[in-house]
Formats: sequence, structure tokens, C-alpha cells
Amino acid sequence: MSIRYSCRCCGMQIAEFTDSQVTEAQLGLDSLTAEERALIISKEQNGDTVVSIMCDYCREALMTHPELSIVGNPLQ
Repeated sequence: MSIRYSCRCCGMQIAEFTDSQVTEAQLGLDSLTAEERALIISKEQNGDTVVSIMCDYCREALMTHPELSIVGNPLQ
């Protein structure tokens, strides 16, 4: 099982850690509220944890073109 970070806009994998490398506490995920966890963390059928965040490319694109934020999946 692993903890994987992927971009919520483009789907690119940003990082992946095995459970033996780090824990959710080491990544700071334990400090999220229940609502925050529900928004960005999901579990796959194989037990992997997926944390959906925004990659640098998508963040920069949305900062440069804020009108893209009204589109469902602007950068896919």
C-alpha cells in the first residue's frame, strides 16, 4: 500500500510513498479536519491512499488565467 499525491486538475502523479517510508502523521495529514480529509483524501480498492492536490503547473496556469477556475476540468 502507498500514499500517492496526484494533481486534482491534470491527474499527474506528484509523489508516492510506501507505508513503510512515511506515515500520515509525518506528512501532516492527521492535522486536517474531517471536512478537509473528505475533500482531498480518498482510498482506492487496493488500499492505497490518494491525496488530491494541485501541481505547480496547474497552480501557475490558474493564477495566470483565473477564468479557468469556472471550468470543470480546465487543464485536462
